[in-house]
Amino acid sequence: MPRKKPFSNKQKKKQLQVRRERKRGDTGSGPSSRNASAERGTERQSDTSDSETTDVRRLNQQPSARDSRYDPNRFRLHFEKESREEVERRKKIAMEKILEPAAEQELEVDINDIYPEERGLDFPRRPSWNYGMSREELLRKEERSFREYLEALHSRNPLGSLSHFEHNLETWRQLWRVLEMSDIILLIVDIRHPVLQFPPTFYHYITAELQKRVVLVLNKADLCPPPLVLAWKHYLHTHFPHLHCVCFTSHPGQPYSTVLQKRRMKRKGHWNRAGGPIHIMKACQEITAGRVDLSSWEQKIQRDAAAIGTDWEQADDGVESVLVEHHSDVAMEMNNPTHELYKDGVLTLGCVGFPNVGKSSVLNSLVGRKVVSVSRTPGHTKYFQTYYLTPTVKLCDCPGLVFPSRVNKQLQILAGIYPVAQLQEPYSSVGYLCERTPYLSVLKLKHPDLGDMLPEARPVPGHEKWTAWNVCEAWAERRGYKTAKAARHDVYRSANSLLRLAVDGRLCLCLRPPGYHSQKDQWESHPDVSEIIALQGRREEEEGGGGGGGRRAGGRRRGRGRVQLRARGGEGP
Repeated sequence: MPRKKPFSNKQKKKQLQVRRERKRGDTGSGPSSRNASAERGTERQSDTSDSETTDVRRLNQQPSARDSRYDPNRFRLHFEKESREEVERRKKIAMEKILEPAAEQELEVDINDIYPEERGLDFPRRPSWNYGMSREELLRKEERSFREYLEALHSRNPLGSLSHFEHNLETWRQLWRVLEMSDIILLIVDIRHPVLQFPPTFYHYITAELQKRVVLVLNKADLCPPPLVLAWKHYLHTHFPHLHCVCFTSHPGQPYSTVLQKRRMKRKGHWNRAGGPIHIMKACQEITAGRVDLSSWEQKIQRDAAAIGTDWEQADDGVESVLVEHHSDVAMEMNNPTHELYKDGVLTLGCVGFPNVGKSSVLNSLVGRKVVSVSRTPGHTKYFQTYYLTPTVKLCDCPGLVFPSRVNKQLQILAGIYPVAQLQEPYSSVGYLCERTPYLSVLKLKHPDLGDMLPEARPVPGHEKWTAWNVCEAWAERRGYKTAKAARHDVYRSANSLLRLAVDGRLCLCLRPPGYHSQKDQWESHPDVSEIIALQGRREEEEGGGGGGGRRAGGRRRGRGRVQLRARGGEGP
């Protein structure tokens, strides 16, 4: 009897995946299908994430019915896949490299280093069209244009030099529709790292080609020291003089009680307590210059402010309902390219930004109630919808989009751009985080190797040698993360937990504009610091007289009878 051919578990897994796809009716993507839009001219892309021949990973796979016309995987994230050798190399470095505190200057980032002009880091544009074209012709033209865009981008940038960016044309289509139908673009960024999420080519396209205005919303302002918030506003105003910059926070005065708390201390009606809606409204008033009646919006903000002091359960009864508009594919694809500004006296605000910058939270805060589901997972918002804030103001929420840039992968992960759950090797990102934050004083870790040492051989407390792997082991021991079979420390789960702490802001890494370290005293004594403190919902004595928020990393603040911890990056352990 001939000997059986070896059949590995990996091959078996791949075979089962193919069978499931065949059972669901997912036989691949044809040239005219929407799933083909992300393909780069090859047939090597598949949904098998562990395949050696896959160069694009398609995340968040969802089952689909065989006879259904709706494809649930149409808006899933597409990222380039890393090689197995690169993953193993970084894992080895994380186990051997001793962590050293990074210098202050290493946290200073210039926008020209992230988006260099000579690299051609543009975003895909919608090709020209006319009403005589059929729907199929338009889709094919868009797919062909997107493939040409990817080829041109990769020809000017060597493999591995670009950050992970969106390869799904369907998500870019959502952006095109939002830009066409909006009068003012609310470009939302995370104040902890705004230059990572502000593509200059995108700004110039909106202002020069579309002839529309941009309001830059510096969201999550409560996670940054007030002097640093002012420094970023000044830096962006210097580079883009006509840009309207406003600060915003959906959770003013609601910090985490401890680094282990899963959620902020949310109060009743917390969406109604946001700091910054009045600044967005004033920026829009300045842009529209009286062409749109925004008095209803101003009255709504005043009503929401008055409702904070009352019982929210009673105040909620009088809140008007929110009209939600759903758009069909045909309505989106055949939008009028020559959009009339402020049509019918209605101002349309488009909320655009990278994943996980808080677009949905900003929209909920402006409305004053939860109308959009919120998640810390990038790519949660799949499809744009519009909401009437008042009869004359309409909001449009766009899915998060990752633009091509020169951001290293560790920083992309800590900025919440790349999903933590999809990481194959999270340990190098943990090391990057620990070198830039006071992790020992915040996490209260005990070195895992001390238990095996004799008392006389143990190092002086505070002078232990840590690696990223040691940090993950120590955190797993403190949290009780164990593997199922051998009951060892689950370092992978521990690393993911630490990265989620960073994304949520409980272990906060804040980048700085160039020259911030040398001008730190100037920003701490700036007269506008008190305004930022009031927006954050804090008291000046909590911030050391208006400038002490950034003086030390693990600042203690008292509020609601508890000692609250916040770790800010850049001061060293």
